[in-house]
This record gives sequence, C-alpha cells and structure tokens, in this order.
Amino acid sequence: MAEGLDELLDEVESKFCRPGPLRPGAAGRPRGCGGGVLGTERDRAAAEETLRSAETFEKEDDLDSLINEIFEEPNLDKKPVKLKSKSSGNPSVRASTQSLGKSCSPVYLGGSTAPCGIGTNTSQRACDRLRCVACDFRVVSYDDYMWDQSCDYLFFRNNMPEFQKLRTKLVKKPGARAYACQCSWRTAEALTALQADPQLRWVCGRH
Repeated sequence: MAEGLDELLDEVESKFCRPGPLRPGAAGRPRGCGGGVLGTERDRAAAEETLRSAETFEKEDDLDSLINEIFEEPNLDKKPVKLKSKSSGNPSVRASTQSLGKSCSPVYLGGSTAPCGIGTNTSQRACDRLRCVACDFRVVSYDDYMWDQSCDYLFFRNNMPEFQKLRTKLVKKPGARAYACQCSWRTAEALTALQADPQLRWVCGRH
C-alpha cells in the first residue's frame, strides 16, 4: 500500500512539478521537509513570482523607453510664428502712424499768462502747435509782445520766420502774446477760441 502511494506521488510530481530525474533514495525522503512535492511546489511558486517580476520590470522598462523617445524626439523645424502687420514693414506708413497725436478741440489763443498745451472744453489751454493751412507755415508766438499797428502782409511774407527781422515790429507789452504766420498775425491778451476769428486759417498741428 505504501509503495503504491509513493508511485502515485511520483507520477503527480513528474506531471505537474516536472522535477529532475529521481535520484536514488529519493523515494524514502520525507515529504514536505525541504524536498519532495512540497519543496518543489515552493520552488515553482518562487520561480513563477520571479518570472512575473521580470516581466513587469521589462514592461516598465519598455514604457520608460517609449516615453523617453517621445520627449526626446527632435522638433522638426517648428519655429514660433511671429505675426507682422502689413503696415509695420512700410517705413512711410509707420512714420505717419507715429506722427498722429492729439489735437486741440476747440483751439484757443491766449496771452502770456494762459497755459499752453492741448485745449479742450474742460481744460482751456492755448495751443502751441498751430499751423496755417493757407501758407503752410508754422505759427510762431512771442510772450509779452504785441504787433505794431504798421504791420502788413508783405512784412511777414518777407521776414518770416526770422525773429531778428520780426522784432522791428514787436512792441513790448506784459501779459500779451504775439502770433504770426507768413500771411496772418494776431495779438492775444486773453484766452480766446480760434473759431471766433474766421479769417484766420490756423489749425492745431497735433501735439
């Protein structure tokens, strides 16, 4: 009976545990004490666990390699696109755009005590960027002076804008301001809107 049981165990071990050739005397070794069926099963479980660990490590290593390849893939000439406006490449257009500024509305003339700058309805200032649209001259001004009554069109036509020649017709008057272009002239003592004198073709040349 014992021999039949040993043979049955050896057959099970050979089919499921696949041990090596049975060494002489192995049949009499106690089972479950580091050898025989129990020992082989433990070895098999350990081998399977090692195999699973190796496969897991290999998969993780392959995944890491794939991620590295993705992030280390060279950028195929993908340069940042800079949007340029059509007007920025044209120097004349850029210059004209930069030259545009604020203009007075309304335009004021004033005496020497009136502040100069951009005139508005709420901030009344004498414009110091006046230009004549008739003669295309910039309007000059002289504080604490007034124009002599003998001034005429030819005087300004021949002497503008040289101060040394214009001063022969300038009369000292504190608080006044003398304005002139090549075709027109005025003396202002108080802040006055330019639209009140329709004969003047002066406009704000923008600040």
